[in-house]
Amino acid sequence: MGDFDFLVGTWDVTNRRLRQRHVAGDDWDEFAGVSEARSFFDGAGSFDEMRCPSRGFAGSSVRVLNPATGLWSIYWMHSARGVLEQPPVVGRFTDGVGAFHADDTDEGRPVRCRFLWSAITPVSCRWEQAFSTDGERTWETNWVMEFRRAVRAAA
Repeated sequence: MGDFDFLVGTWDVTNRRLRQRHVAGDDWDEFAGVSEARSFFDGAGSFDEMRCPSRGFAGSSVRVLNPATGLWSIYWMHSARGVLEQPPVVGRFTDGVGAFHADDTDEGRPVRCRFLWSAITPVSCRWEQAFSTDGERTWETNWVMEFRRAVRAAA
């Protein structure tokens, strides 16, 4: 439990998202976001909301640990769609890196989806999403978020 405790708090987020997936492109859209995260269930649950005003959307993740298996399930919600996205990515942390996978579809094609949490320090961390269309032989990273702990002036 507590694997996502590092995420609790407020973060400034630099997002880099591929403009077009599945074409071996290298044209990235970069934009800022602010993420606020909390834990629940004594660390066996985690929730965050990331607001991206320049892109006109917000997204949220909810994470819950299955104590019987030790596996986390991560669900995504997008403000424009208003649904709890299925399926969740499922996985765990090993040697400081969280790897989570799911079979999904993207643009009408089946994909293997991977989330990675890495480079975790008290003031920074990295999340990335990648898709594989060839049974995990190759991956195309299509979204990267670099988190920096927010420092806000006292009122």
